[in-house]
Amino acid sequence: MAAGGGRAFAWQVFPPMPTCRVYGTVAHQDGHLLVLGGCGRAGLPLDTAETLDMASHTWLALAPLPTARAGAAAVVLDGMVYALGGMGPDTAPQAQVRVYEPRQDCWLSLPSMPTPCYGASTFLHGNKIYVLGGRQGKLPVTAFEAFDLETRTWTRHPSLPSRRAFAGCAMAEGSVFSLGGLQQPGPHNFYSRPHFVNTVEMFDLEHGSWTKLPRSLRMRDKRADFVVGSLGGNIVAIGGLGNQPCPLASVESFSLARRRWEALPAMPTARCSCSSLQAGPRLFVIGGVAQGPSQAVEALCLRDGV
Repeated sequence: MAAGGGRAFAWQVFPPMPTCRVYGTVAHQDGHLLVLGGCGRAGLPLDTAETLDMASHTWLALAPLPTARAGAAAVVLDGMVYALGGMGPDTAPQAQVRVYEPRQDCWLSLPSMPTPCYGASTFLHGNKIYVLGGRQGKLPVTAFEAFDLETRTWTRHPSLPSRRAFAGCAMAEGSVFSLGGLQQPGPHNFYSRPHFVNTVEMFDLEHGSWTKLPRSLRMRDKRADFVVGSLGGNIVAIGGLGNQPCPLASVESFSLARRRWEALPAMPTARCSCSSLQAGPRLFVIGGVAQGPSQAVEALCLRDGV
C-alpha cells in the first residue's frame, strides 16, 4: 500500500515472545529488541526480561527487573535503557526511574517523576526525555513533563488539553501529536459517559503550546488503547479498541506533507493494549490482547521505491 512519494508500507512477522504479556516495556539496542516486565496471564506485573536477537531471530533471557512492573515507558540513549513509571506489584502507579546498564546487566536509579503513572508515552529530544499522559488506575493523566539528562532535574510543560484515557502519542518534526482515546466525562462534555474519539491535538515544542486540529484532520477511526508512531513523515495509528466487539486490525496514517489520513495494510494480528517501538524504518507492535494475552511480535515497515 503506497503512502505517497514512492514509499510503501508492509508488515513483517517476527518469532513470538517466550512470555505472553500486555503493556510490556520495550527498547531497541545494538540489533536487539528488549521486552521488559508487563502483565502476564494472571493479570499481575512481571519482572521477566527477554531480548530478541534481530539477526538470528532468537529470544534470550535477561536479568529480571528489580521489581515487577508493567506499563513503564522507555527510551534508549548511548546504550542505556531508561524505564520510567509503570505499575508496581501492588498495581499502584509508580514514579520510579530506572536505567539499565547492559555491560553489567544491572539496573540503577534516577530521580523519580513528579507524576506517578503507567502507560505514558516517552520521547527523546535533544538532552531531554519527555513523558506525556498515561493513567492512574482508570483515571487519565494529563501531565506533560521532561527530564533533563544533564542537570538530572524534572520540568513541567502545559498539560494535555483534554482528559482522554488510552490515547496514543507520537513525535514528528518538532511537534508532539496526541491522538484518540477514551474521552472522560467533564462539566463541558455532551456525553455522560466515556466514549471513543478520533481527536488530534498537537504540541509545538518550540512555542510551548497545544493546538486542537480541526475535524477535517481527525483520524478516520475512533479508537483507544492503540499504537502510534512516526514513519517517513507519517503519523501511524494501529489497532486498539473502538466501537466494535473485538480489537481492531485497522491501520491509518496521517501525511504531514499532504495533511490527510490514509488507510494502510491491516495488522496481521488484531490487538489492543500493545507495546510499541520505533526502530529505524520499522514500527514494532508487541504483545497485547487478541483473544487473550498475546506473544505476537509484528512490525510495520517503510520501504522506498515499492
